Parts: sequence; C-alpha cells; structure tokens
Amino acid sequence: MPFLTNTSAGHPRRAALSDPGYQAFLILRTGFTVAPVLFGLDKFTNLLVDWPVYLAPWIDDIVPGSAQSAMYAVGAIEIVAGLLVAVAPRFGGWLVAAWLAGIIVNLLSIPGYYDIALRDFGLLLAAVALARLAAAHRTPPAR
Repeated sequence: MPFLTNTSAGHPRRAALSDPGYQAFLILRTGFTVAPVLFGLDKFTNLLVDWPVYLAPWIDDIVPGSAQSAMYAVGAIEIVAGLLVAVAPRFGGWLVAAWLAGIIVNLLSIPGYYDIALRDFGLLLAAVALARLAAAHRTPPAR
C-alpha cells in the first residue's frame, strides 16, 4: 500500500491513518494539490481576483507579452506543481516551496503587498514540511 508507515500486522491502513504525522502529510498533500490547481486555473479566468495586478512592474518589463500573458504561464506552472504534489509529493513539495519563494520576491517588490508575502512565507514553510513528511511516508520498497 502506498505511503504507509507505522503499520501493524493485519491493519496497516488503519495504523497509518491513526498516525498524526501521516494525517499531517495527507492534509498538506491534499491542500497543496488542490490549491495550486484551482489558483492555476483561475489565472485563466480571473474569477477570484485580477491576477495581473500582483505582477511586479519590473517582472512585467522583462517577460514577453502582457501581464495577463505572464499569468497564463504562471497558471500552467501552478497546475503542474499541484499535479506533481499529487503524484510525487516528495518532489512536488520542494517545487511548490521554490515557486512560493519566487512569488514572495515578486510581492516584496510591490509596495502594499507585504502582508501577502508574509502569508506566502507561511505557505512556503508548510510546503517544506510536506516535502519532509513525504520523505518519511513514501512507499516502502517492494520485497
């Protein structure tokens, strides 16, 4: 059974699901799968927010096309990151953490967005925790 540790004879799934560390892993894995995919999809529709306003002017100056075009690329990357968390959380967690670091740099260069940068720093720490928990709860090697 994938991602099971702390197992006991007869009921490995029940033993794993009762482990608080495994529960934390599942919560973070689910959150970092769903949120990046939904936010990535929203970059194409701007239903939640007008995403281009979150792009620092200096970044908008160096990327080709409009700020909205940049958001399309951002959205695609976020969708891929979320899917990677779903299938390979040990690597996906690090990708999400790195992506959040880039978002933080972007936000720190826009006056008035420091609160969102701080929130994203908390998310970055959670993504690192996911990657570390995924390493502890990865599929045991086949025997």
